[in-house]
Amino acid sequence: MSTATAAVTQPKPAVKMPRVKAQEPMLINGKWVASVSGKTFATLNPSTGEKICDVAEADKADVDLAVKAARKAFDDGPWTKMSASERGRLIHKLADLIEKNADELAALETLDNGKPYSDARNIDVPLTVKCYRYYAGWADKIHGKTIPVEGPFFCYTRHEPVGVVGQIIPWNFPLLMQAWKWGPALATGCTMVLKPAEQTPLTALRVGALALEAGIPDGVVNVVPGFGPTAGAAITSHLDVNKVAFTGEVTTGQLIMKAAAESNLKRVTLELGGKSPNIVFADADLDAAVEGAYFGLFFNQGQCCCAGSRLFVEDKVHDAFVEKMLKKAKSRKVGDPFDPATEQGPQVSQEQFDRVMSYIDIGKNEGAKLLHGGSRVGQRGYFIEPTIFDGVSDSMRIAKEEIFGPVMNILRFKDIDEVVKRSNQTCFGLAAAVWTRDITKAHRLAASLRAGTVWINCYDVFDAAAPFGGFKMSGIGRELGEYALHNYTEVKTVTVNLG
Repeated sequence: MSTATAAVTQPKPAVKMPRVKAQEPMLINGKWVASVSGKTFATLNPSTGEKICDVAEADKADVDLAVKAARKAFDDGPWTKMSASERGRLIHKLADLIEKNADELAALETLDNGKPYSDARNIDVPLTVKCYRYYAGWADKIHGKTIPVEGPFFCYTRHEPVGVVGQIIPWNFPLLMQAWKWGPALATGCTMVLKPAEQTPLTALRVGALALEAGIPDGVVNVVPGFGPTAGAAITSHLDVNKVAFTGEVTTGQLIMKAAAESNLKRVTLELGGKSPNIVFADADLDAAVEGAYFGLFFNQGQCCCAGSRLFVEDKVHDAFVEKMLKKAKSRKVGDPFDPATEQGPQVSQEQFDRVMSYIDIGKNEGAKLLHGGSRVGQRGYFIEPTIFDGVSDSMRIAKEEIFGPVMNILRFKDIDEVVKRSNQTCFGLAAAVWTRDITKAHRLAASLRAGTVWINCYDVFDAAAPFGGFKMSGIGRELGEYALHNYTEVKTVTVNLG
């Protein structure tokens, strides 16, 4: 995400480490409880591979309790009965508390996820706060329309909360993804059962505590850490969940759609993977394009669904572009994410580390030219060198499959028609970018690329007001902006006989 949308203050040289319990409970109906089974799982520090703490492990029995609490809060509790402006006030209060605890939340995010503290503190936390404040402002502005129908009738629509919402978020932006899900759901008056990723449950639990402190009633937000096949499956198939919202990879999204269809045809929104084309024309500001492509791929250790992972560079400037990119990549500092000088921390887990390293081997075996990186950094933790492949062809797996790591693939192209066709030859359609000084060309590409977001002469610029989501297998529905509110409401038509 663009640093232009967040604060630019520097982190403190010495970061105060957050306090973590030896065993973190889950949040159900405003209470901190152990799992029904008594089971726990370890969450690890990806910088060292060592255990941070144990977390209560939810399964079907815990999800049942959480859904029951959310249903009672929706049907009988004060949340849906309170005024919309009061809901907005409480969401604002939650945003204030997140801002007040920004240092702790950023440190907790870095400890559990591995991203540089400077990124967590200056990007993730401020964008999280802005998201809640944006939706706090929407709470009392969600309304229907009057419709001039034929005859002596008064017709109007109501936008009502969809009900109990199950939400499953990923590990790459835990704080921010929680805000993307909770913000519109809270604004519309829904109640929630949230499953954070098993790799990164700690900030979700801490924000749950802040929600209680803000005065959000018991049962409105419930946080049940656990694993996809147990806790996640229980949420998606639950007959008393009215909607499920998921961010993650495509195969899991397909399982969620199937479970939703086979249970109660619950509403589904999915924000899935991508293999986004990032297109650099010869007439671009080359230095700006290098900076944007560098950020668009390596930010967050390459663990971004919209990463510019297919970097198309026009033949005329290919060599100059590669030279500049290599210079930047070779100077990139990989290491301790709490060090203010660090640009890149570890991958989130051993599993993700192994996945990325396997794709680097695949790229070598397929004949791509490894220009830089490709190796592990250090002897412990999940650190990988920033890696650049050139001579990549469209048929290679590294050009077709989502790697989700710091692996840049550079592909040559000759003209507009060619690059548009090649960019769209993918099952994904999450994002794309175009670098050119020709405004006509830029808008032609924006219209031609089959992607939910197109950036022109920038990359990863996000704002809570701008919708985000994908075409094709990159998802269904939109996060953020007014469009996200549509996912959390049902439209009811009321017709009154005035004759």
